[in-house]
Amino acid sequence: MLLPRYLISLVAINTFILVTGVASGQDYPSKPIRIVTVEPGGSSDFVARLLAHGLSANLGQAVIVENRPNVVVPGEVVAKATPDGYTLLLGGQAHWLLPFLRDRLPWDPMKDFLPVSLTSSQPNILVVHPSLPVKSVKDVIDLAKSRPGQLNYATPGTGASGHIAGELFNAMAAVNIVNVRYKGNGPALNGLIGNEVQLSFPSAGAATPHIKSGRLRALAMTSVQPSALLPGLPSVSSTLPGYEAVSLQGMFVPAKTPAAIITRLNQEVVRVLNKTEVKERFLNAGIEPVGNSAAAFAEQLKSDMARLGKLIRDVGMKAE
Repeated sequence: MLLPRYLISLVAINTFILVTGVASGQDYPSKPIRIVTVEPGGSSDFVARLLAHGLSANLGQAVIVENRPNVVVPGEVVAKATPDGYTLLLGGQAHWLLPFLRDRLPWDPMKDFLPVSLTSSQPNILVVHPSLPVKSVKDVIDLAKSRPGQLNYATPGTGASGHIAGELFNAMAAVNIVNVRYKGNGPALNGLIGNEVQLSFPSAGAATPHIKSGRLRALAMTSVQPSALLPGLPSVSSTLPGYEAVSLQGMFVPAKTPAAIITRLNQEVVRVLNKTEVKERFLNAGIEPVGNSAAAFAEQLKSDMARLGKLIRDVGMKAE
């Protein structure tokens, strides 16, 4: 039996409204959300947990942090997830630089994910052992040029933010300060404090207590602009124009996630990051909250991969 024409029109209108509502994300979220990230204890886990708490309050749904081992597994989980906005990735800079450090990965950072927002920036600090006769970035460069290959800098591992910061410094200052790899951030800092090496580029959060105690001397921030984390400390870029080496964290969703859901997530993430109490917790941990548009984050990714990808290839960095 054929339906009357007005009933056909009514069905079509209702179907259109239903589809439009889903596509626009009006019914999102209707169930718990998970944020997949790396192991507990690092900056990405810290950021994920603060965002989960804020997003849960904003969205009216439970937001759960799911920790997975190393950098590869979280990306693999999210890349294979249904692109419906219920599985998110909180990834650090290694997520989009890993293809330059490893020959094979089970996912592609540009093809398998879509950016939501850059969530945070963690500048590194150029610090030296107090016995080193330098008081500025220029002093370090002059000393390194007078003693090529004789100064060492500590890193927690290949491809870590401190390693990239050190090699960028070598390249831009035209010096040869030798990388000494330690097994983690703690051992690297202890090596510097014990004067096994002369300098390092640790994160602001890790270095600040040792700077305040006098065990290390801070010379400059690796961010382009001076940071609120250590007011008054100059940037390396004031001596080496264009120098920038910061550890970034950002939120991603699987490729093909509807644009309306990405927009909603972006709005809520930025809203959380703009809260005064959240900003204070970030800064107390040595991390600067960001929160920008998905488009701006996408441009940041392209720029970061082009600039630092070239550096990684030029110096032959390979993940262990």
